[in-house]
Amino acid sequence: MTDPVPMPDTSFQPFEYVHGDETAGILLLCDHARNTVPDEYGDLGVPATQFERHIGYDIGARAVTMELARRLNAPACLSTFSRLLIDPNRGEDDPTLIMRLSDGAVVPGNAAVDATERRRRIDLFHKPYHDLIDAALDRMMAVAPAPVIISIHSFTPVWRGVPRPWHVTVLWDSDPRAVDPMLAGLRAQADLVVGDNEPYDGALENDTMYRHATKRGLSQALLEIRQDLIGDNRGAMEWADRLEPILKDLSQSSECRQVRHYVSRCVSK
Repeated sequence: MTDPVPMPDTSFQPFEYVHGDETAGILLLCDHARNTVPDEYGDLGVPATQFERHIGYDIGARAVTMELARRLNAPACLSTFSRLLIDPNRGEDDPTLIMRLSDGAVVPGNAAVDATERRRRIDLFHKPYHDLIDAALDRMMAVAPAPVIISIHSFTPVWRGVPRPWHVTVLWDSDPRAVDPMLAGLRAQADLVVGDNEPYDGALENDTMYRHATKRGLSQALLEIRQDLIGDNRGAMEWADRLEPILKDLSQSSECRQVRHYVSRCVSK
């Protein structure tokens, strides 16, 4: 199969696309799937150990996404570049799009990024990933009722010395259609501590979910799984077990498969 969207003139593939049933009712996203940097950028001046941390990518998120795509026969869009190069889960005008300092780690390769270099990274990496998502959604909505968008992320178990109690959290803006059953399905698993818009708020203007779900009126949920729970294959498979039945139910929900616009909480921020 050919790439679903035209590629810019670069040898680095900025996204990974998993072909699936475009009538399946679910599109899976993984914004921070890998910690790779194109050869031309070297290591951005950052030690290899830093790329293995959460600042480099979302540990375990790709494995969970790929397994869910396989089990659900659902399409999936994943980025292939480290968030230290440019963060695909930020709007093009977001000041944190390219970080010079990330959780205490200085990124020398980003220190001199000017408007021209910023635009170049957007055009070569950020934009192709979002074009991929748009193209996938256009195809899916042309052949079936609107899909539910599920984005898979992971978070650190400790932040600035403070332990985080949740095993999994659901981030969202103002559309509760997929969120309410997602929270209910997770909370029904008695061994889980489930967060609601913790440790981050899901309303972020021009992030991935705002851009592709909120603006299109598509039901959505962003899952944050604690990274130590999915840091190996066994953990990833366990979480695919937990999530598979919930996502199947969402994909079959007529309520979730409708286009319906909700006013974003970003409007009032």
